[in-house]
Parts: sequence; structure tokens; C-alpha cells
Amino acid sequence: MKNNIILLILITLFTSFNLSAKNTILTAGFNHVGLTVKDLKASTHFFVETLGWNLKKEDANYPASFVSDGKMFVTLWQATTPEKAINFDRKNNVGLHHLAISVENSKDLDELYQRFKRVPSIVIEFAPELANDGPAKHMMIREPSGNRLEFKSLN
Repeated sequence: MKNNIILLILITLFTSFNLSAKNTILTAGFNHVGLTVKDLKASTHFFVETLGWNLKKEDANYPASFVSDGKMFVTLWQATTPEKAINFDRKNNVGLHHLAISVENSKDLDELYQRFKRVPSIVIEFAPELANDGPAKHMMIREPSGNRLEFKSLN
């Protein structure tokens, strides 16, 4: 009987230790995303000119561009041999399926859609449509180097 009580106490202690350790969050939020691109100049131009983001820094030695919308930071890394780069296949490759970027409202999403239609190097996978049951809308594109970007309205 005494051994059973000790065993029960040990199981209880072990279980509560594991639960508390499992629920302890040690991360502190999103820092940045790094995307390998085929054409650093075209992808940088897309983020800065089409989206209106700020170019924070460039590194000619890597080469890379660092862009931000003031809330999110994206590093664009030039592929070493872009002509040999393999396009991402979202159904068969392990990796970043897409990067989702918030947009204040549906009107701004529609404005982005109009901008994207004017840039020949952007592939629009689908135009703004209701996300799930709405009212939020979203759209999916591929930026000039082929990375998939989703834009989703907050309402």
C-alpha cells in the first residue's frame, strides 16, 4: 500500500512537471523571414516600389536586401546560381508554403490587386475573394522570384 502511494505521488509530480514544461513558451514573437530569390533587384523592387516597404539595408557581399513595412522584416537573399534554382512546389517540397501579410481592410486589398496587375513579373494565383466564410478577404500571388505571398484583410 505504501509503495502504491509513493508511486501515485511520483506519477502526479511527473505529470504536472511535464504539463508545466510543455506549456512554457520560450519564444518572443516573429523576428523576420528570409526568402531566397532568383532576382534580387526585381524582388527588392517589388517590396519597395509595389508594396511601399522601406529598404533598410543592402549587403553586396552576400548579396541580400533587408526590407520592412514597419511591423514585419523580410530578408531577400540572392540565389547563388539563379539559372539553376528550382521553383518551389507547394504540394511536393518541404519549405515555406507561403508568407501571409496582413492588410488593414478589403479596400486596401483591392488596391494592391490593381497594383499587382500592372507588374508583369508578378503571377496572381487568385484575385481577392472571401477567406473562409468572410468577412475577411485574401489573395495569393508569386512575387518576381516566385515566392508565394498571401495578402489577407483584417476585416
